[in-house]
Formats: sequence, C-alpha cells, structure tokens
Amino acid sequence: MKKSMKLGALALASTLSLSLIAVATPSASANTCPRKATVTMLGTIKPEIQDQFLAAVADYNKAQNCYTVKSVPGDRKLTFLQNVTPMYAAKNAPTIMYTLQEIPDMADKVLDLKLTPLARLVSKSLLASGNVNGRQVGVPSTAEAFGLLYNKKVLDKAGVDPSKIATRADLEAAFKKIEASGKKPLHFSAIWWSLGAHFTNIFHTNVGKTKEARLAGLDALVAGKADLANNATFKNWVATMDLLKKYNAGKVNLTDTEYDASIANLAGGDFGFMFQGNWTEPNLITASKGDDFGLMPLPISNNAKDYGNDSIPVGVPGYFMIDAQQSTKWQQKGALDFLTWLYTSPAGQKRVAGPVEEGGMSFIPVYKGFKVEPKTYMAKEISKFASAGKTLDWMNSYYPAGLQEEVGKVSMQQYFTDKISAADLAKAIEAAWKGKPKTWRGEAA
Repeated sequence: MKKSMKLGALALASTLSLSLIAVATPSASANTCPRKATVTMLGTIKPEIQDQFLAAVADYNKAQNCYTVKSVPGDRKLTFLQNVTPMYAAKNAPTIMYTLQEIPDMADKVLDLKLTPLARLVSKSLLASGNVNGRQVGVPSTAEAFGLLYNKKVLDKAGVDPSKIATRADLEAAFKKIEASGKKPLHFSAIWWSLGAHFTNIFHTNVGKTKEARLAGLDALVAGKADLANNATFKNWVATMDLLKKYNAGKVNLTDTEYDASIANLAGGDFGFMFQGNWTEPNLITASKGDDFGLMPLPISNNAKDYGNDSIPVGVPGYFMIDAQQSTKWQQKGALDFLTWLYTSPAGQKRVAGPVEEGGMSFIPVYKGFKVEPKTYMAKEISKFASAGKTLDWMNSYYPAGLQEEVGKVSMQQYFTDKISAADLAKAIEAAWKGKPKTWRGEAA
C-alpha cells in the first residue's frame, strides 16, 4: 500500500455519517451505444459477498445495453500479482482490478481516476492509499474495521459488558466469566492473512501516537535498525497474543478452511469472542439467522490510558483500478460506468449497503450522497467509534507486496503453534522487513 495514507478520525467520521447530500452524478447507462463492450473484472471484491456482488453485476448488465460486465475468477491460492501478472503477459489483462498492498506495483498500468465522478465523492483521506505520485490510480470500495468480535448473547449470559474491557487483565477476566458460564471464551484464528495482516497491524498501529511516529517504525525495520525484542509495545503485543492463544478454544487449523470454522463457532453461540473484522458480518448473520454481533478494541496493555486500548483499526480494504494498457477506450468507459452505477444509483447503492439477507453486501458507504444506510449492529458500532475519534491506522495498508504472506504464513503461524519463541518471532519480523522498499516514502515497489 502506500502513500501518505490514512483515515484521519474527523474525516472518517464525516464520511461515515452517511451524508444524504444530493450529488449530481452523470448517468453512465446510455440506452444506445455504437457497440456493446465486455468489461472483465478479476475476482469479486471478497469471497464473503461473492454472491451479492455477482447479483449486482447481473442487475447492472440488465440496466443498460452498452456493456457486459463479467467476473473472471482468480486462483485464491495465489496472490493478486501472481494472478494478474500472467494475464498481462498474455495480453489479456482484466479491465477492472481490486487490491490494496499491490497498488504501487500497478500504478503505471492503470488509469488516473482523479477527475472522475466517483473520485469527487470521496474524502481525500480515503483516497490517499489509492494515490501514487499524485495520480489517483484507485477508488475505495468501503470502510472496514477489525478487533475483537463478540456474540452479544454469550456475553450477556456471562455478565460481560464489552464497554468495560479496557485492559488486557480486563479481557482475561471476561474470558474467565465466559468459561464459568459454560461457554468457550475465544476462537483465535491461525489463518495466515488474519495473523499476517490484521494481527500484526495491532502492533504497528500502536507504535506511536502520530502517523509519522508509526511510519518511522516501519523505516527502522526496513533499515535493519529496529530492536523489537526490547520494544515495549512489541512486548505488550506478544503478551496479548499469548493471552489469546491461552484461551483459544478453536481447533488450530492453518488452512483457509479455518475462516468458516471460526464463523460457525461464533455464530453458533458456543464462543464469546473472535479476532476478525466486520467483513464477517454477512456470514455471521446468514449463519445465525439474525443474532447480533459487536466489535470492540483489542487492548494490548494493562494501562487503560495507553494509546490504542480504546480504539479500533478502521481503513479501506481495497481499491478499484481500471486498466490503461490493454483495454479499449470503450471498455474503460464501461468499467467506470459500472463502478459509478454501483455507488451512485439507487439500485447499486441497495446492493452495496443493503442487508445481506436482502442481497446486499452490508458495506459501510464512503461516497457522498448515499441514500442507503447499513442496518447491522456492527456497522453502527464502527460508526460510533469513528464519530468519537477512536480509530487506529491500517498500517498493513503500507506493507510491501508479499510481506503479510511472508510474515503470516511463516513466523506468525510458527509462533501460534509454539514452534518458535518470542525472541525468534522478533528476529523473523525484522528479517522480513529489512531492505524492503519504503513505498510510504515514495520509493518504487
């Protein structure tokens, strides 16, 4: 990811207020066209909402006669670059692409969207990670947050009030209460992307109170000058991971099937907590037929006043890009038309922010002029944190391409399964970062 990122709390709060300002947006769906163009998109944003996204595509294709949008499945076992690079080599690049960390790698291959209707409807803070050297190479999909998810019914039965959990000791006390109530306290997932992107972010985002301090932490890692083993925040972060491992009642599974297992455990009412993000909510709602789930901060120290203990990481999970090298002008126009329809038309907004039970994706809107407001409990909770300024950076947005896989699949999973020590983990993370390009300082990926 890159650049001068992140969600300033005030700007994000403004965005998440779901403004109902009327915004004049050009209609993209003309009834007549010189010819019909096929617009391909690699993937479907996220597998959790694949069916809903494909339904939105079908709606769009029926709504106009100029373009046919078609999703091209990628190999989910491969990274974005491993999927898209052969497509470019074969002169068969997708028209629309969606990614985050790899934006710097793609910047010279995609359009500058700065003057498009969509870019004008998003705050600068939310556009920042899609901006490379002044070119707006991507536009955001939604805002997401992660931390400790909880099953409200399980916590209520155990007498646990999540708003009162302010320290690591408080969290352990909550785990014990849940155990005493006859339920399991926690499913802590060993899946690589959860560990390598989201859990590592908890450390990097708590390194400093200012963005520059946090970026300086990444600078030190790249320069080989970091001493994580003696870093107070790192020690607290590891101690928190140890606590989650101690009370983890989920079966340790290092494969992608772990995700479905964790959803089933929390939704089934047998577990109180799970470390994940609000992207799980569509699956949770479908699995539990309407049970309410919340999201709270993961405290990493025993001082309630320490930075970050009362906040959740909130960020943009990915950006849409449009190919500039191998797509025709007509295909590029169709790609922008589809994305504009998705986020500005009544039908598109219903698909984007509507409830999953009604075919929506339950996305938190980040574009001005949205008329559809998310109804889910977790989305409302995120909005409350944002409005209160209790948000943390998604420092994982800055990770060089492949870093989260390297750290998540190797050192983090090894520490999770007790194959290496905390000192070994510190050395492994330092080694993974050393010499990487500082894309957040404008270096080429």
